Amino acid sequence: MKAIVVTDQAAGTAGMKLMERPEPQGAALASLSGANYGDVVVQVHASGFTWDELSWPSTWVDRLGRDRTPSIPGHEVAGVVAAVSYGTTGLSLGQRVFGLTDWTRDGTLAEYVAVEARNLAPLPGDVDFTVGAALVMSGLTAWQGLFEHGRLRVGQSVLVHGAAGVVGSMASQLAREAGAYVIGTGRAGARQAAVDFGAQEFVDLDNDALEDIGKVDLVFDVLGGDIAKRSAGVIRAGGTLVTVTGPTEVRPADGLTIDFVVVPDRAQLSELAQRARDGRLRTNIGKVADLDDAVAAFNSTKRIKGKTIIRASQKVTRRLAA
Repeated sequence: MKAIVVTDQAAGTAGMKLMERPEPQGAALASLSGANYGDVVVQVHASGFTWDELSWPSTWVDRLGRDRTPSIPGHEVAGVVAAVSYGTTGLSLGQRVFGLTDWTRDGTLAEYVAVEARNLAPLPGDVDFTVGAALVMSGLTAWQGLFEHGRLRVGQSVLVHGAAGVVGSMASQLAREAGAYVIGTGRAGARQAAVDFGAQEFVDLDNDALEDIGKVDLVFDVLGGDIAKRSAGVIRAGGTLVTVTGPTEVRPADGLTIDFVVVPDRAQLSELAQRARDGRLRTNIGKVADLDDAVAAFNSTKRIKGKTIIRASQKVTRRLAA
């Protein structure tokens, strides 16, 4: 199968190569030889890549710390179930699915990927594969940050950093739908996009004083650094700072700071898909490229606003090699 492969962490995206790699083995799945209990093979129709994942240790080593290069990056997938293993529940051959794959296994920038079935959810037939792939990482991150960790409730106020970005745009929409008052941040040129995605106010981080917004119940942070530190000062006593940028010593007064890593969740994926079907949730896709052109897409000199989605070759699913 065709896949994007990386072997040199220092090279970054410039080290990506399109290569032929062995397909996940359908027969091995059925016999549990070399496969995990409950795995499925997905024929990839669309996949996503997070820009900083080449800096993650899990891209380069397995759970035991052993080198696992050449690695296939990407953890967001939408496609069709092509093979199932013993112990798989909730999914069937030929079913449309989408979800988040394991950090320490070969990923989704390929024609096929093996993934734990529990990490996938059914993708409705009227939701495009590109939309499904774009919902996964950003949607789950926003959902878990707002509702699981931030405990956002109707009538509360939330400050969403990077509100026009891939994750921030999801967080703004979900928070607004949940009945929260949404204040977005970003650079001046992102103002209209942030408002279009649900922000009721906007703070230009280059020219406006963050402290002038008053007090909020929750900060959803994707920027870190000095912005995260300053954000703690605008949180009401007992409020929460939720961040995805790593551990921080910053704490709001009498409140909590929660740093988290997104995890797969079938029920949450289904909630996101339903909102996409209803038109209540829009993805933030900046570019769609074919797998053959993925290396160039990830090394473009032009800044892409929104998520880059890779579309695998749309050939008829063939029988996986035994």
